[in-house]
Order: sequence, then C-alpha cells, then structure tokens
Amino acid sequence: MEYLLGTDIGTSGTKTILMDTEGNLIAKHLVEYDVLTPRPLWAEQWPDVWLEAARSSIRETVLKSGIAKEDIKGLAVSGLYGGSGIPLDEEMQPVRPCLIWMDRRAQEESDWVLSHIGEEKLLEITQNGADPYYGYTKMLWIKNHEPENWERTKLFLPPNDYVIYHLTGEIVIDYSSAGNIGGIFDMRTRTWSEEMMEAMGIPMEKMPAKLVESTDIAGGLTKEAAESLGLMEGMPVIAGGIDCGAANIGLGVLESGIYAAAIGTSMCAALISDKPVKGNGLIVWPYLYDAKNLSYYFAGGATAGAIVKWFRNTFGGEENNSYDALNAMAEKIPAGSEGLVVLPYFMGERSPVWDSDAKGTIVGLSLAHTKGHLYRAFLEAVAYSLRDAMEATGEDLGEYILLAGGVTKSRVWRHIFADVTGYPVVCPKQDVEANMGDVILAGIGTGILSYEKVKEWQVLNEKIMPDEKNHEKYNEYFELYHSVYRNLKTDMKKLTKLAE
Repeated sequence: MEYLLGTDIGTSGTKTILMDTEGNLIAKHLVEYDVLTPRPLWAEQWPDVWLEAARSSIRETVLKSGIAKEDIKGLAVSGLYGGSGIPLDEEMQPVRPCLIWMDRRAQEESDWVLSHIGEEKLLEITQNGADPYYGYTKMLWIKNHEPENWERTKLFLPPNDYVIYHLTGEIVIDYSSAGNIGGIFDMRTRTWSEEMMEAMGIPMEKMPAKLVESTDIAGGLTKEAAESLGLMEGMPVIAGGIDCGAANIGLGVLESGIYAAAIGTSMCAALISDKPVKGNGLIVWPYLYDAKNLSYYFAGGATAGAIVKWFRNTFGGEENNSYDALNAMAEKIPAGSEGLVVLPYFMGERSPVWDSDAKGTIVGLSLAHTKGHLYRAFLEAVAYSLRDAMEATGEDLGEYILLAGGVTKSRVWRHIFADVTGYPVVCPKQDVEANMGDVILAGIGTGILSYEKVKEWQVLNEKIMPDEKNHEKYNEYFELYHSVYRNLKTDMKKLTKLAE
C-alpha cells in the first residue's frame, strides 16, 4: 500500500492528514494559533508560525500513523489566501508580518487604483476589481506606509509556497495563488501583467518567476527537511494552492459547471467554469486543477464560522456553551428567528458586497428573544450570505449545491442553508476540507492517483431538500437582509470614522 500526505495552512490552524490510495484516513494532526489584529480591520500573521505549525503537523501525523517513510510517496501543501504574500528580504527572511486575506486596511490604495487605472482596464486584464481584499492593494499599502520595509522586500511569497520553499529549497507559485493576488495577474494569459505592474509601480522581480500547476511537483524534500519530518529525502512536494480551492478538489470537483461552498472561518462559494461568468462583483482566479482552462468564480463572506465561534465565546456562558447545546436551542426556533436579522459583516465584507465599512448588525431584538433565537439568527446570517454569493453569479447552478466545512456537522444549519437558498444541499460523508484536496493533488501530481480513481473516493450524503414554506418565509427575510444593509450603509461609514 502507498500513502500520501496533505497539509493545509489555515487562518487559525495547520492540519496534516495521511491517507492510503483507497481514500482511507490513517492519521491526522492539528496545530492551532491566532491572528494578530493590532487595529480594527487589520489582520496579519508571522509566517514562521505557519512554518513551525506545518513542520509539527507533518511530523506528528507521520509519527502517529506508524507508516514506514518509504511507503509515503508525496505531500501537497495548500494555504490560506495570504493577501500581500509574505514580504521576504534577500536572505528569504520575513520583513514584517503577512497582511492576510482578512485585512481591510488598504482602502486608500484601492481608491487610487480605481481613479488612476480604472475599473474597466482592471477587469479587462485581470477579471478582478479593486478592494482591500486583494493582495496587490496590500502590497501598495506597504509601499505607501512602510517604505523601508518595501525597499527591504525582494520577494512576495504566499504561505503555502513559503513552506514549500523551506521543505524543498525551490521558489514557485501556483496559478491559483498568483491569480488571487488580483490586479497584477493577467487572467487571459495566466501570467503576471507587465502593464498593470508598471502602472502600479510594483517591480516584476518582487514576484516569483516560476508559475506552476497545483498538481506539479515543486521539488523534492531536502535532506534536512526529510530528517526533521521522518520522511524520505527527495520525496515529491506538490505545489497545491489556495485552501478553499483545495476544499473543492476534496469534494471531487474536477470539472466545469459545479457550484460548491467551503465554509470554515470564512466562506468561499464558487462556480467552477471553463466559460466566462459575467457575474456581479465576483473574485476570479485559475482553479487548482487544469488551471489553464478552468476558473474559480467565487464570492463569499469574510466571516462565517468566525461569527458563530465569536457568539459562542462571547455569549455562550459557562454552561451550555458547546455547539451541540447551541444547535439544540436553535433547532427549536422557527425560520426567521421570530423577527431577527443579523448582518455577518464583522470584518467588513468582500464579494459581492465589497464594503470595508460594513458592520456586524443585529436587528429586531426584543425581551422575548432568547440565546437560542440569537444563535439561530447568526446561522441564518451565514446562509443569507451564501445566497447572496450564489445569486451574484447570475447563473443557473444546477440541481443542487455542494457544501463542505465545519458547518456540515450541524444538522440544523444544513437545513437552514437548504431553506434559505431554495437549493437541495449535498454534503460529503467524510469531514472533507482542504486536506483531502491536498492528498488528491499529491496523488495526481505523483501519478499514483488518476482522475477516475479520485471520483470513486467521494461519497456524498443524501440531498437535504428545502422546506417550501420555510423558503417562502426566508425570501422575505432575505429582502430585509439587503434593505437593512442599504439603510445603514451611510451610518456604518460614519461609525468607522468615529472609531478612528
């Protein structure tokens, strides 16, 4: 039997799994850490936290498995969207913490791009807009606000590629990570855009020169890395890519026309397509499989599981603080939480809203509402956000949607997603996240797994059908979800200024 490793560097933790070539999970290990938030709407992380977590999770997984190192044939590494990428100096040492996807500080830079380059030109070349979400605007923030750090920075490298460099000594960037940086990547040619980089004053040499498919072998484990991890020197390390795309690979999405949502700390809901999708405010980048032809058209909340965790930690109390207890409370509450609407904009909002000043909001509270009402309203808020993302595509999304991530563990939440969207929801039987996608990429990259074999792995649960009465009720709440935001948008902007 042969075995494969998959490592995913997440926002709040890094997990590695080891599977055999029949799709059986053998061992796993998770290392957790925190995000640095020095100011409101700022979010950054030191890259060596990721590196040490990756090393530890791989080493412990191999140790737990008891599998002989010569039988482990490959590793793929995915990672959170690292925003600007890690700014590295000539010695490949971090210059400062990495401005991650959640960071919203680059609003002035986004406005500058729109006024000096224009949205039309930006969309023509990159198929993406201007917003603090995008890595290139975060690069411009460093350039404008930290000129010394900008001068010291010789290379920007995404989190997964930084780890790959330390494992193999090779500097590469996969297409998904490059495309997700936004305004300096030409989606038409799948290369860096000299025109856009010159217009923005970002030197070409600050970006990795070698672009690779997510299934390509980035390099082999160095002797030092192999010894520290308990693996064979030279073992192939596969490029991997953005974690939400890897989660879709884990769901078996290897072809055009499938809509899948990976919901963890944030939400990434995407249509995979080989044809242009002229949606509203979508983020677009090359997919992790067949990157030259398939694109990942996604929208999604900056916060999803994060606000539910925040609710539990803030209001759960010492008793009945588990998710199971809270879900049991929510299940007793009718659709709409008896007049509550929550806006899940706790870190501004990205696609399709694109508003750094958007605020988390609870509307409709009365003395009759309980903790259960509030918790259900938070679950519903994430479902409204998913429906927003789905409608932004402007496409017919087929017979059902795929749903993966921690949310699938909650029965009441799964039914809320079906009732709010009006689509049947299908979840995997296994706890599929980016790690399984990494294993699949490692298998395809090493030639151990085939497309046909991978399709056999994915076992899905039965469809969860929407309740028509609940869906009709949620249609009205969804209209309120939009109107509450529209009516408060100006006040939200004032709150931002007051907070400063």
